Amino acid sequence: MNPTPVSTYVIHAESVELLDDGTLTLEQLAQACCLTPQWLHNRVQAGVLTPAAGMAEDPAQSTQWRFSSATLVRARRVADLERHFDADPQLAALAVDLMEEVALLRKRLQAFASSEID
Repeated sequence: MNPTPVSTYVIHAESVELLDDGTLTLEQLAQACCLTPQWLHNRVQAGVLTPAAGMAEDPAQSTQWRFSSATLVRARRVADLERHFDADPQLAALAVDLMEEVALLRKRLQAFASSEID
C-alpha cells in the first residue's frame, strides 16, 4: 500500500520577511503575541522581557523600544505559563529561563556528539 502523497507548499522569497534583532515595536510585538501593549510594558518594567540591546528600559521611551524575534517567543511562553498555571510573572520568567537553558544545553550536546562522530 502506497502512502498518500503530502502536498508541498512553495514559499516565494519575496513573501518571506526575516526578523532581525530589534525590528518589532511594542505594538507589533503585542499584536503578534495577542497581548496588550500594557501587559508587555509591565513585563519590561518587571525585568521579565527586555528591549533590544541599546534600548533604555525607561517607560517614557516605550514608543522607541524595539524587540527581537527571540523576545517574541519568550513573551508568548511567559504569557502561556501565566495563563495556564496562574503563574506570577517572575516565576513564569524563571521557568522560561530554564526552558531556554535546556534548549541551549541540548544544542551543545548535539554539536558535541556530532563532532565526536566525525
